[in-house]
Amino acid sequence: MIRIDRISFSYGKNPVLKDISMNLENGKIYGLLGENGVGKTTLLTLLCGLKRADAGSIDIDGYDPFKRCPSLLAMQFFLSDEVAASPMKAIDYARENGKFRKDFDMGKFRELMEIFETESDRKMNRMSFGQLKKTHISLALACNCRYLFMDEPTNGLDIPSKAQFRKAIMKYTDEESTILISTHQVRDLENIIDPIIILDRQDVLLDASVAEISEKLYFDYSNDRIDDALYREMIPGGNIQVCLNPDGKESKVNIEALFNTVHRHKELIKGIFKK
Repeated sequence: MIRIDRISFSYGKNPVLKDISMNLENGKIYGLLGENGVGKTTLLTLLCGLKRADAGSIDIDGYDPFKRCPSLLAMQFFLSDEVAASPMKAIDYARENGKFRKDFDMGKFRELMEIFETESDRKMNRMSFGQLKKTHISLALACNCRYLFMDEPTNGLDIPSKAQFRKAIMKYTDEESTILISTHQVRDLENIIDPIIILDRQDVLLDASVAEISEKLYFDYSNDRIDDALYREMIPGGNIQVCLNPDGKESKVNIEALFNTVHRHKELIKGIFKK
């Protein structure tokens, strides 16, 4: 389990994260959302020990990630948005990096590369950006780590590849793993991320499961205007409207509409979902 307790981080005199707290439980795929510059990538690098918090603490199964303990490093994988174009063949790159992960599965890597329709024996510096991204995703999943942090993993993927990515995440990750995915492409991941975390500048606006969100907010898809809707947007065939849900009516959460609602009513949403 990951426990984040009142961490803060600044780049020089520019604060990015301030007094951030949350717990990330095993067996869940978290979606980390937020506008550019709110600290999503910074939070991921703090979790994998590439940066150190200015204040507060991070505890991952009793480890401080910044101490870079080999036992914890073996349990973690950080997939950056920027991926390396090695001159090695993909299969050789995976073999070399897999040596540092006790649960690395070469068979799984090969299978994932086939799912992504990417050649294992091609040199990575001769791949397109999308092929390169899929190679690194395949490696990340084949390492079978307990903690997987992914920064904008669907950037650079075409539509079929995004569907393949969703399939791979659901099929090839352990039920006890903790996965944290930072993304702007919420439609790419809408059906697999739960819970949802929305960061603002130096703040956490929302940290809730889809079930909690649908219990407290109602997503209406009718043509009937709701005067007290928190958010309204025209969509093909009508409107999507987000309202408070005092009667506990069931509805399907739309993450884009949720994100816009949260940003229009920050203090209200924080109060509704305060833990």
